[in-house]
Amino acid sequence: MALSVTIATAADAEELTDALEHLVPQLSRTSAPPTFEAVRAMLAHDAVTQLVARDGAGAIVGVATLITFPIPTGRRGWVEDVIVDEDSTNQGIGRRLLDAMIAQAQELGCKTLDLTSRPRRAAAIHLYESAGFARRETTVWRHDPGA
Repeated sequence: MALSVTIATAADAEELTDALEHLVPQLSRTSAPPTFEAVRAMLAHDAVTQLVARDGAGAIVGVATLITFPIPTGRRGWVEDVIVDEDSTNQGIGRRLLDAMIAQAQELGCKTLDLTSRPRRAAAIHLYESAGFARRETTVWRHDPGA
């Protein structure tokens, strides 16, 4: 399969919105896909690098979001929403997206690159470990400001 991984731009907003309509439910049953306006805002945000994987026909078959930000201890990166279309799994798409994110994080000067994954996502965890991510002994805390 011919595959390309690129950084999405504002020109990709409509196509990306359509792809996320299909992809987001594959990752989360509780998160609604973003609107066109939300995708445009995301792509315009300085902290966001949205990667897209396209098959040989140019269709978006995977996405991954890299968030980078400066803090007092150095520039950090965070991986979010790595989604490969369930009809395109086991073709190396997730690995290509991760490799592109790692390269982008290095280019942007990130000191670390973090992500989380649910324990039940064994295939994703294996992918992350094979890409060089190491499990940390930490506790993730979450607060819902809207609650």
